[in-house]
Parts: sequence; structure tokens; C-alpha cells
Amino acid sequence: MTTAAAFFDLDRTLMSGSSAYYFGKAAYREGLRPWHRMLSDVLATLLFRAFGASDEKSQAVRDAILESVSGKAAAELHRMAPGVIEEILPLIRPEAQALLDMHEAAGRDVYIVSASPVEIVGELARSLGIEGGLGTVSEIVDGVYSGRLDGPFLYGEGKAIKIREIAQQRGYSLQACYAYSDSGSDLPMMQLVGNPVAVNPDRALQAVAHRRGWPVVEFNATGRRRRRTAMSGGFGLVAATGGYVLGRVHTERQVRRLLEQTTTRRWRRRG
Repeated sequence: MTTAAAFFDLDRTLMSGSSAYYFGKAAYREGLRPWHRMLSDVLATLLFRAFGASDEKSQAVRDAILESVSGKAAAELHRMAPGVIEEILPLIRPEAQALLDMHEAAGRDVYIVSASPVEIVGELARSLGIEGGLGTVSEIVDGVYSGRLDGPFLYGEGKAIKIREIAQQRGYSLQACYAYSDSGSDLPMMQLVGNPVAVNPDRALQAVAHRRGWPVVEFNATGRRRRRTAMSGGFGLVAATGGYVLGRVHTERQVRRLLEQTTTRRWRRRG
């Protein structure tokens, strides 16, 4: 039985873009979401791709999801899930897949942690062959969604609450666990574990990672027009201040070496 797990944010970490957009598309096709709301979802997705998440945007996504499913049979969302996953799977970054594979090979359980509905996140986890998907749970009464939450909204502190719960149930040592995210909104989750890793970080997370010596990996930095410079070959830059790693990582071997080098530096500092 493993005592460690790796927890991955979904949007802009494991995948490019927003999973909520593909849920919205499926909801529109099934008649759960009107056309004018679908157009607003497209605009929100474009803004998310450019600027990332914010508390306001995430609360709006939560409200939109609850509104879409309120009064609908739970079986409808379960029926939609495979179609949503079919669209999301091609967006899983190969570098992120390499990280999933690396942790599984090391004997750690692997989870996705996302504000998206648990029906979608759980199905994606099954498709990827990993331990589990932790998503936002909507209340179901007599087989029908009530339009209310059943537990925390898995955003910000909500993710940390869910990870603590899973760690307690499964006997994971949080100090031995890993967490991956792109957003400063996930700092509660990142600070909870012993091995936080920033992936394509926004400015808020980049600043914290730099200050605390967390590893930073960049996927597709050129295409995303990052407002900072990354060295074009190999790992990038290891700052003289110690522990801050910035680089575009393209293979499992490079990811493994990056994390191993960072771990070695941490142990040397602790010694």
C-alpha cells in the first residue's frame, strides 16, 4: 500500500484550455444550456486561455454548472461524460502524461483535482487509467440534481480540504505527496504537500515558487507567449539563489531529471 500520491490540477496544467468549456458544449448539445449562454462560455474560455483563472470567473463557472444541471436527472450527465472526455483527451499535454506515468512508475497514486463536475473528472481519470478524479459534487435528490453543492466547491481552499480528506482515508503522508498546478488560486493545495511543482505558472504562482524554491516546469512556453524568457534548449535556468528551476520540459527523461535535481538540492539545503 502506497503512502504517497500526486495531485494534478486539470485546466492549463494537465490539459490546455478549460474543461468547463467542453462540459458547456455537451450541455448545449443535450439541450441543458441555451445558445446565448454557450456564446458566453466561448468568450470565457478565450479569456481563460489568455489570462488564467480568477475567483470571480471560477465562481461564475460553478454557478453556470449548477444552473445547467438543476432539475435534470443525474443519469443525463453520466450519459454526457464520455463525449466530453472524447474532446478533452487529445488536449492532455504529452509532457503532463509523462508526469502521470512517472508517478505511477514510482508507486504513487495519481489524482486529478478540479472544480469541474466529479462526473467529468472521474470519467477522465478512468480513461487515463489513474487512481481517481476529485471534482465538484452536485447534490442529487431522488435521482435529480437540486442545483446545490454536496460538499466543497473544488477551487482554492476546497481542493486542499478534499486532499486532506483523501490523505486521511488512504493513509497518505502529505509531506511525501506532490501537487501540480498553474495557478496562484491553488496555493492552499500546493502548500499542503511536501513537493509542490508549478506548471506553466501565472504571475502569482511564479512569484511564490521563485521565493520558496519550488520547481517550475514550462510546457509549450513559446506558443503561449509567456511574458518571461525561457532558455531554448534543455532545462533552462537554475538561479544562483538556489532551487528555482525554469525550463521547457519535453520528455519524461527531462521531467524526471528536473525533479531529481530539485530534490537533491532540497536535501542538501536541509542538511
